[in-house]
Amino acid sequence: MHVCRVCGTTTPRWVGRCPGCGEWNTLDEERSDTRSQSRSRRSLVTTSLRDLGDDVERAQSSGVSELDRVLGGGFVAGSTTLLFGEPGVGKSTLALMSLRALALRSIPVLLIAAEESAGQVAKRARRLGEVPDGLDVAVTTDVDAAEQLLRDRRPALCVVDSVSAMSDESLSSVTGSVPQVRRAAERLCSVAKDTGSALLLVGHVTKDGELAGPRALEHLVDTVVRIEGDRQGSLRFIRAIKHRFGPTGEVGVLEMVPEGLRELPDPALSVRGPRLEVPGVVYSVTNDGSRSFLVEIQALVATSSSSPRRVAHQVSSQRLALLLAVLEARCDIDTSGADVFAATAGGLAATEPGVDLALAMAVASAVVGFAVPRTLTVVGEVGLAGELRSVSGLTRRVREAQRLGAKRVIVPSEGDLDATPGMDVERCSSLAQALESARTVTK
Repeated sequence: MHVCRVCGTTTPRWVGRCPGCGEWNTLDEERSDTRSQSRSRRSLVTTSLRDLGDDVERAQSSGVSELDRVLGGGFVAGSTTLLFGEPGVGKSTLALMSLRALALRSIPVLLIAAEESAGQVAKRARRLGEVPDGLDVAVTTDVDAAEQLLRDRRPALCVVDSVSAMSDESLSSVTGSVPQVRRAAERLCSVAKDTGSALLLVGHVTKDGELAGPRALEHLVDTVVRIEGDRQGSLRFIRAIKHRFGPTGEVGVLEMVPEGLRELPDPALSVRGPRLEVPGVVYSVTNDGSRSFLVEIQALVATSSSSPRRVAHQVSSQRLALLLAVLEARCDIDTSGADVFAATAGGLAATEPGVDLALAMAVASAVVGFAVPRTLTVVGEVGLAGELRSVSGLTRRVREAQRLGAKRVIVPSEGDLDATPGMDVERCSSLAQALESARTVTK
């Protein structure tokens, strides 16, 4: 059969264009054994769910607290975790950090390097600090050798970097093709369950930023973790897309430094620089999982010499266009003939509706020319009618703003908000009312 390396569609013969995804020249030959095999009949035993206890698989800490936050405590014995992200974002460094932390506690670990030499791995390990005893590496791309090594060593954690470089000699397809990746993942997941070792597979991404390989790869593993961040910036965010042992709403924050990755348990990311008090700068709080982040929204409105441009960085371009229309229709603030630039400072993306009010106020501030006090934080979603709508986790947002120095906050008139002593809370029902309130304080 022929299997598409992009979508996994199979065809009995080779064709130039995949009938499943439409990509050209993506079909690889895979020989299948069509010989009939005798199957013994086995009786199945059922188990009553009511009789089962509440015992859950106990997770062992990965040694990286921000990764533990995402994984719900750490790696579960016998489980398989898939870590993927853009090239150079820090996948190998994060995996090596976890191996090093466990080895320092005399926990058996193993690294199977399929893309780098032992010398390259050792150089990265020395950048992280002292290299402990027991931090071993095996360089191979043969899945048979890796499987045998896992059965012999039975480490608490094994990292395979990367699964896309592993190959099975029994398949005729090239390394990295859909059949090879699927077969390698299947065999490695099976041996992890047999030996009770936690397995961490490092994966690649496509040009669109999605996980490379067959779609079945995500179904095979227990947990899928993505590490993301701007390569030009220093912040890295860890998110669980799939997690069989817990929720997927948590986010871990790391910072890329010359020595590797550094954990940032305090989410006060965007306030590390100077807090400005100039037109076009407004502060808000965004929620991500169980964490709240103070974000600095910046807007710049300039006269356009040709066709007006709308440029959004780390904020939603669709929300920006919507809010510009609301400002013109409901607040008489016209930007139709100007270039509008909007961004966040500090590298933290703010695309959820809870920062609508801050984004709209930043644009209005830049157009009218008034500065919003740096001790004022605004939170709220803006509707098409210009009304302010409540957002989730309002109490948590307000308390985070107060913790980071805010004295006053503007929130929607609707929405549950617990008492926050020491914080001046003002309720507004519309965008126009919130803008007038901010300008009154400025005056």
